[in-house]
Amino acid sequence: LIFQRLIEIWSNIPTLYVIMIVASIIPPGFWTLLLIMIAFSWTNMTWYMRTASYRENTRDYVLAARAIGAGGARIIFKHILPNSISTVVTFVPFSVAAGVTALTALDYLGFGLPAPTPSWGELLKQGTDNLESPWIVTSVVVAMTLVLMLVTFIGEAIREAFDPKVFRTYE
Repeated sequence: LIFQRLIEIWSNIPTLYVIMIVASIIPPGFWTLLLIMIAFSWTNMTWYMRTASYRENTRDYVLAARAIGAGGARIIFKHILPNSISTVVTFVPFSVAAGVTALTALDYLGFGLPAPTPSWGELLKQGTDNLESPWIVTSVVVAMTLVLMLVTFIGEAIREAFDPKVFRTYE
């Protein structure tokens, strides 16, 4: 319960502001930005995984495994995790999309990767500075839209592949 309350506090810290503060103190690099994004984004998944674990814990097959004397580790790794992993897999594409848009926003605002590094945010900034060349902004928007849609579609396909509850018939 104490650990869950610490997660609540940690999840309410705004990630982009922390990155901006760190970027004003030290020059941001790819690994610095990645570590900060990971440090603050894992908490969102804990709520869904906790709920899925509690739901799977009350299922009949877990109660049957307990009744025949299966240990806690066996129940977790053989029954609960395989049946609740589809919850995590469902949210991974949205986390990737959020990371891409956050890094694009940080680069646009000047708090992202250093200047010679090519990025969508830097290209978007150049496009808004040169509005007489609309193809710059258009290319960024089209590329981001396509990549984020593909990430979502690939994530949906992976989720369906990992879902043990989906009954498949092969003809």
